[in-house]
Amino acid sequence: MGMTMTQKILAAHAGLLEVTAGQLIEADLDLVLGNDITSPVAINEMKKMNHQAVFDKDKIALVMDHFIPNKDIKSAENCKCCREFACRHEITNYFDVGEMGIEHALLPEKGLVVAGDAVIGADSHTCTYGALGAFSTGVGSTDMAAAMATGKAWFKVPPALRFELVGKPGEWVSGKDVILHIIGLIGVDGALYKSMEFTGEGIQYLTMDDRFTICNMAIEAGGKNGIFPVDDLAIQYMKEHSKREFTCYEADEDAMYEETYTIDLSQLKPTVSFPHLPENTKTIDEVGDVKIDQAVIGSCTNGRMDDMRAAAKVLKGRKVAKHVRCIIIPATQAIYLQAMREGLLEIFVEAGAVVSTPTCGPCLGGYMGILAAGERCISTTNRNFVGRMGHVESEVYLASPAVAAASAVLGRIACPCEL
Repeated sequence: MGMTMTQKILAAHAGLLEVTAGQLIEADLDLVLGNDITSPVAINEMKKMNHQAVFDKDKIALVMDHFIPNKDIKSAENCKCCREFACRHEITNYFDVGEMGIEHALLPEKGLVVAGDAVIGADSHTCTYGALGAFSTGVGSTDMAAAMATGKAWFKVPPALRFELVGKPGEWVSGKDVILHIIGLIGVDGALYKSMEFTGEGIQYLTMDDRFTICNMAIEAGGKNGIFPVDDLAIQYMKEHSKREFTCYEADEDAMYEETYTIDLSQLKPTVSFPHLPENTKTIDEVGDVKIDQAVIGSCTNGRMDDMRAAAKVLKGRKVAKHVRCIIIPATQAIYLQAMREGLLEIFVEAGAVVSTPTCGPCLGGYMGILAAGERCISTTNRNFVGRMGHVESEVYLASPAVAAASAVLGRIACPCEL
């Protein structure tokens, strides 16, 4: 029986010729990731183990990004714990203030993940790296602790769903709209513990930033991981960012998929996810009059250069509505610097937006954009659960950077075509 891309990667890392859906395996890991929220828990768990050394100081990445720069004493203590651990074990890939970025944008940028890798991270959006043809998934801090010590993790091999992407997206339709459409179609549990495998000729029209966004939100459909085939664009990206060798896996022609969905990209419209689940989607022409108090453009989902440029294209020569707070967060220092060199930061500031150092901040209700009771925020982040960005009586609407920027200008959820 044939295997999917994900199954081939897992088989290779388990030292097996083949695996099947539902099989339990132990796999070698190429990278173990943690951040300032999850790593201290893992570090404390590791202290309880007899084996105190890390398996490979070059294959662990600790990224201080959630409450960075430190927002309070507790966040400072968490970072101190990580910093001391990194020094004690001489962790090569430790990223702190000044060189850090939002982890899921930073690791591909630094070339730490390539096609064919098996990666786990104590953060649910670790599934981002499937855009490069890697198997990557989120785990708990206890699993992270065991992985830092042994370099291994156990998995139940996931069954797969295939998403056949055809057609060319229209203006203002981005990877965010694609994945919101898919989540609206199958629901937040539609891919529960399944591999979401993207194929089809429509992929050629998706940038790497689009693909990172789509894989990033696989978890919002319950997916174990999301993954794209390795094409020329992905290879070019890896060659530009990494010196590591990579392995391109292709699904067998007779690979088993539980279901295949065909998504015609040419038929998609800008899409917005209403409170309080990502599956609660409406196309922009179905939204109605929804006034907003805040717009956030950034996060591990949409803080990359494509996102900064899309927001700037909309905001250039315009002003953020008087009653709206617009917060823009480039995902890494390199993206921040590139946005500055291209004059995008000037566009943002002149429009009346604020620009932050890289941080996850508002996405999880940490800081840099907490909502009060009754406030509404349109955000390029990935979750809109009750209380996700602040008060339990606030509301978060998920959208693309272009829609978020247009909404900031008009003071209500809107398409850039309205400007």
